[in-house]
Amino acid sequence: MINRFKKMWGLLPIVIFLVLWEITARLELFPGHIFFPPFSEVMREFFSLMATGLLVESFSRSLFRVLIGFFAGSVCGLLVGILMGWRKLVDRSFGPIISLIYPIPALGWLPLFMLWIGINEMLPIAIIFICSFFPVCYTTATGVKCVDKDYIRAARTLGASEFKVLTGVILPLALPEIFTGLRLESGMAWRVVIAAEMVAVPTGIGALMMRAESLVRIDIIIVCLMVLSVMCFSFEKCFHYIERRLTTGWR
Repeated sequence: MINRFKKMWGLLPIVIFLVLWEITARLELFPGHIFFPPFSEVMREFFSLMATGLLVESFSRSLFRVLIGFFAGSVCGLLVGILMGWRKLVDRSFGPIISLIYPIPALGWLPLFMLWIGINEMLPIAIIFICSFFPVCYTTATGVKCVDKDYIRAARTLGASEFKVLTGVILPLALPEIFTGLRLESGMAWRVVIAAEMVAVPTGIGALMMRAESLVRIDIIIVCLMVLSVMCFSFEKCFHYIERRLTTGWR
């Protein structure tokens, strides 16, 4: 009962915000009703877009790009990050290059990729790959390097092979740091794909927002922002749940 009350209490600020939104829009406290539609009208437009299939189609394209780009970037980032954290030679070889490229914003690559790849389905996937690879690689390498060396020495003293030390000691202890990178970048991937679609890709949630802007459809723009918010939150919570399931017993 107490846990249920706590969950309900956490929803209270959201409910208050939505009520204030509806009242403020209905009272027209802001000039121009078209620029600040009530929450009820936004939800009505949401169901209308769902019924016509426009929102589903746009969302599906964005989701496909995020899943492909994030999965590929994260897997590559994990592999390179583990090698960098585990072997000093790999770290000295790749560390300077990654340190130079990592600070560049993912969207900063967009003009270059538009010339290299062209405006097609691979463009947003490549941007999401860049967005995911470098942060995941950096956090993974940091997590592996920060594992207490006493645990590694103890495992080797007990006769564990190098592969067993990596999979049985280093990676489990580095999981919290690894999942921090995955969790943060899972939400960032959605922000990046929306921006890429707004600028260079004619399909997806971002492109739908730009078409709504040209038609001065504030309700559609807010619907798209709500979908973006829910997906960022869902992806981050998903990785948080996986991390908790994997590390609760020993963390």
